[in-house]
This record gives sequence, structure tokens and C-alpha cells, in this order.
Amino acid sequence: QVQLVESGGGSVAAGGSLRLSCAASGRTFNIRFMGWFRQAPGKEREFVAGILWSASGTNYAPAVKGRFTISRDNAKNAVYLQMNSLRPDDTAVYLCSAATRAGVLDNAEAYTDWGQGTQVTVSS
Repeated sequence: QVQLVESGGGSVAAGGSLRLSCAASGRTFNIRFMGWFRQAPGKEREFVAGILWSASGTNYAPAVKGRFTISRDNAKNAVYLQMNSLRPDDTAVYLCSAATRAGVLDNAEAYTDWGQGTQVTVSS
């Protein structure tokens, strides 16, 4: 099992930036890829971005492509989400996730471990 702890959420005005961090611990040697999802009130959880753990490769949701950047630091067992040009519809709880089995980056069912989430609020 992999434990995940997110940080870096907060409140920002539209057009601003935030950087989320996710620290992984436990059986990190089993990680295949990691991702960020988000869930707004009354809406389903949706994929934001994913990154392969041991090779180059990323994937982004169309809504965030060009504005958000996912990156990782394997030495620190960490993954990051740089969010620029934030919009009010980016408001959500952002969850970090890890997959310890093969799967598709943008499929929530592929992920085996989840963090508690961090709130991001963007005001207009």
C-alpha cells in the first residue's frame, strides 16, 4: 500500500497560480504511475493529469492542457501539479493517486491508492 499526502491547496483569484504537492510513502517501489483527479461539489471525480513513474510520459485532461503541468521527483517520492491561469471552474478538491498495477493514466479505476485531497478555490 502507498500512503499519499497532498499539500499546497488554497484560495486564489482567477488568473492566479497554485502548486500542489503530493508526498508518497510506504510501498513506493510498486508505483507504476501517479495522477491528479479533482471533484467539485455535486460532480463526479474527474481526471486532471497523470505521469508515468519510471519513464517519460504524461497525460492531461483537455480542460487543463496548456495551463497545468504535472511533474515528479522520484528521489523524493513526490509528484507535483503546477496550475496556472486558474479559472473559477477549477474549484474542487484535488486528489493525488498512485497506481501499483498496469492501467491507463486517465482511468480512475486504474489507481490503487488515494490521498485525502486538498481544496482549491478560485474566485472570479
